Amino acid sequence: MDEQPLPLPAESQIAPAPAGAAPGIHAANHHSADHHAADHHTPDHHTPDHHTPFSFISLLRDVIVSIVLAVVLIVFIYQPVKVEGTSMMPGLTDQERIFINKYVYKLSAGAVERDDLVVFHYPYDPSQSYIKRVIGLPGDTIQVDDGTVYVNGARLDEPYVPEEYRDHMSVAREVVPPDHYFVLGDHRSSSNDSRIWGFVDRKEIYGKAVFVYWPPDKIGRVR
Repeated sequence: MDEQPLPLPAESQIAPAPAGAAPGIHAANHHSADHHAADHHTPDHHTPDHHTPFSFISLLRDVIVSIVLAVVLIVFIYQPVKVEGTSMMPGLTDQERIFINKYVYKLSAGAVERDDLVVFHYPYDPSQSYIKRVIGLPGDTIQVDDGTVYVNGARLDEPYVPEEYRDHMSVAREVVPPDHYFVLGDHRSSSNDSRIWGFVDRKEIYGKAVFVYWPPDKIGRVR
């Protein structure tokens, strides 16, 4: 059965995309006040303005700040990874490059939510990383009947799973334990997920898939 592992950070060969330069900030020109002689009128004339719209130092500062911010975002918040496998098709396909947000779940407002595409350490081999969709939250009652998913007794609407990608697997009704999640791949007939090996511990989730950056025709937010 096809899995959806993600390469570990040390294995990722994706170079960070170059950051765009920040918009230049135009400093106001400082014009000297008009001077008038005491007893006679000075002919009106224009003094050449030797000030430039912005200085080279200011521009250089903005470029450096932009680069530093981009590096901080890539290194500390976003991580580029490569998708390997087909278990998240059609949303994510084999060999696509995506950014995952490594910090969102560390913030108090960044709770794991249903439908999030999370990256976590595979429970039976922490050296591997998987990406799956969150279906059941702590305290939810989960049941899968002939491929149809029920959450708290209600059939779950799953527009991200095409009919041809469904299977007929069933899972008996069970309650998601505290600090654990029930996750599934979108390509149900090709996914190794919670139906097989159970729940994912919250502490093993370390990122959220947020953006596809390669190939060019797939660039956009992960859905």
